[in-house]
Amino acid sequence: MASTVTSSKSSRPGYGQLLRTRGAWTFLLPGFAARQPFAMLTISIVLLVQHTTGSYGAAGAVAAVTGVSMALFAPWTGRLADRFGQRAVLLPGVLVHALAGLTLTALALADAPLWALFAAAVPTGASVPQVGPMVRARWGVKLQGSPLMTTAAAFESVTDELTFVVGPLLATALCTAVDPAAGLVTEAALTLVGGLLFAAQRSTQPTVTAGGHARVEHASALRVPGVRVLAVAFLGIGSVFGGMQVSLAAFTASIGEPGLNGVLYGTFAAGNMLAGIACGAIAWKAAPQRRLIVGYGALALAAAGLWAAHSVPLLAGLGLLVGMCIAPALITGYTLVENLVPAGARTEAFTWLTGAVALGQAGAVTIAGQMEDRLWGGAGFLVPLGGTALALATLVALRSRLDARPRSRTVARGVGHRAPVAVD
Repeated sequence: MASTVTSSKSSRPGYGQLLRTRGAWTFLLPGFAARQPFAMLTISIVLLVQHTTGSYGAAGAVAAVTGVSMALFAPWTGRLADRFGQRAVLLPGVLVHALAGLTLTALALADAPLWALFAAAVPTGASVPQVGPMVRARWGVKLQGSPLMTTAAAFESVTDELTFVVGPLLATALCTAVDPAAGLVTEAALTLVGGLLFAAQRSTQPTVTAGGHARVEHASALRVPGVRVLAVAFLGIGSVFGGMQVSLAAFTASIGEPGLNGVLYGTFAAGNMLAGIACGAIAWKAAPQRRLIVGYGALALAAAGLWAAHSVPLLAGLGLLVGMCIAPALITGYTLVENLVPAGARTEAFTWLTGAVALGQAGAVTIAGQMEDRLWGGAGFLVPLGGTALALATLVALRSRLDARPRSRTVARGVGHRAPVAVD
């Protein structure tokens, strides 16, 4: 992929100019705090439930229910945020999430039956605040039509991965050194505090369309063909996250070093973060559609070796490489949304992609957990390979859907805001 490093004002602006955008810091800092707990949720559930039940299969299943619930409800959260405003969605959402997370913790510690844990996992996942998509939507408002949008997409990927460096380390340390329930309790508290701080930043949230108070029919952003293709790609990325979380936890437990789980997963996330920084410092000449396919191919290839790794140094090295291959795919996918979806539906579109990652992660933790319980140690690492290979085949077959096309119909009809989007 041909590229040139940003070296002058004639090139695409870089991080320095992005961070000097007026008003950016008012939502960046609270936004980082508000989405930090998201990186702690799955691993905290896995470690707590595995401790109370003794089964990675059961732990993965509970975490999977949380992920599926989030994937199903996240797009509705984004759609409501587009229509009624982010604050109106966040305030009740963070309260419900904190209460549901604490309920799940109490049930697990009380040795409640598995069905009860599933029941508590549903509202826990459904109420996960979609802060990442909301921050991306705020960048879209600030940088409408600016070449800084690609830089913003890279910056957000770096921010996401920084949370996935800190979050698993923090959750693992709390669960192993303090108490198995400490991870989920801390996740609930951080969600409540960070979410309320982010919701308080009213000046930078996208303007609410007339759809919240007028007779408007809103079609889903998922009707855009390119969004559906990207959702499949993000499902594959979710399979990497989920497969790695369960399999690394099982591996470190099998060698008697459970504390290394956070270190290994943090190394994986650090690779993602470093690659994201590099992507934001490069002015790409290749089309984003081509970059996505090439980068995704590299991801599938890197994931192919995980199952054969049986030592900490080798797993750390392969994890770093896999992480470095994820960032380009994520950044390019989010950048393509800018070309495919109008501003009035972007929060929903971003949440479809975030939900796809959660859904892929949910399926992966379930399958990987069962494989670790019933097959050989390290069998769960086959899940990232299978997930990325299937997603890559879909991307190659449907790559033409990622081209922005003339818009012939609209996603919003009636009185007020009209945002055209190409749909089938």
